[in-house]
Amino acid sequence: MNKLICPSMMCANLDKLKDEILELEEAGADIFHIDVMDGSFVPNYALGLEDVKCIRRNTDKPVDVHLMVDHPDTAVDIFGKAGVDIMYIHPETDRHIARTLGKIKERGISPGIAINPGTSIDAIRELLPIIDYLMVMTVNPGFAGQKFLEFVNDKIKRLIPYKTRFGFKIMADGAISPQKIQELSDLGVDGFILGTSALFGKEESYKEIITGLKKGEAK
Repeated sequence: MNKLICPSMMCANLDKLKDEILELEEAGADIFHIDVMDGSFVPNYALGLEDVKCIRRNTDKPVDVHLMVDHPDTAVDIFGKAGVDIMYIHPETDRHIARTLGKIKERGISPGIAINPGTSIDAIRELLPIIDYLMVMTVNPGFAGQKFLEFVNDKIKRLIPYKTRFGFKIMADGAISPQKIQELSDLGVDGFILGTSALFGKEESYKEIITGLKKGEAK
């Protein structure tokens, strides 16, 4: 199965962001992943609108934005105008999430939801027919460098039949090591958000790492 490799740009060297984008694109990255945090829904701040615009200017690859913010409906137009291709929102942050997902789709953006480790499938079941992407958080959102939460594997297994039925892609985000990529790919996960566990801060080049991950050879 083809693995979608999605660098988490909050882990990139922001002092030379353009160079990082070009190197990752040349290395075979599939989707550039951008975390936006408001310090309210999660206790941290991350990338912002100008970072999104910079990444969009410097790649033709798909760009996604993961809105870890309260009231994401107010951000749809702002980040939509910046040219993102995929937009993830959390069901806990929006009282009328189906309407917001519809608004995202109306803008020509692929709608996605992100579910925290403690969010049940029952809480999002009705949304599954109207999304293109489902991002399963395998750590609690807000910070890089956490440990993978093994109990989430069972949730992923139970989501696979819904993926087959409705046609959305399942993405995994949080402490994704090369070993986890292979393990979760075997379960049916389509794409992987990669930070320091597999991609950034390594001795090998991005091209060596991404090529190895796609072939299942990376360790």
